[in-house]
Amino acid sequence: MLSLDHTIVPAKDKEKSAKWMADILGLDYTGLWGHFAPVKVNEKTTFDFDTREAFEAHHYALLASDQEFDEILGRVKGEGIPYGSGPRSRTDMEINHHYEGRGFYFEDTDCHVWEVITHTYGDVPVQG
Repeated sequence: MLSLDHTIVPAKDKEKSAKWMADILGLDYTGLWGHFAPVKVNEKTTFDFDTREAFEAHHYALLASDQEFDEILGRVKGEGIPYGSGPRSRTDMEINHHYEGRGFYFEDTDCHVWEVITHTYGDVPVQG
């Protein structure tokens, strides 16, 4: 079975962005590794922040337990970060209840869109 090992997250300031995201997600940032500022998400996956001059905004979706969801949403609210219920409604200050779970979206300081969900969409049959 394949699993994601790491992904590059382009940033204006890799360490600042890595520290900020680690705080929001309740994770540890332990410093640079080579030229990356990695944030370990779990035993298999890291977000490797990398300073770039120019980049397009990306979308990152995280599957969280109910407790993790509540904690992350609480930190987002505590920081006064706008959040929303959908990819095109990222500032309505609502969460969604899709697929028997909960979810919300927010942007980081580099304009990447982060999605936190409690139920994967992968379990839902594709409608065509």
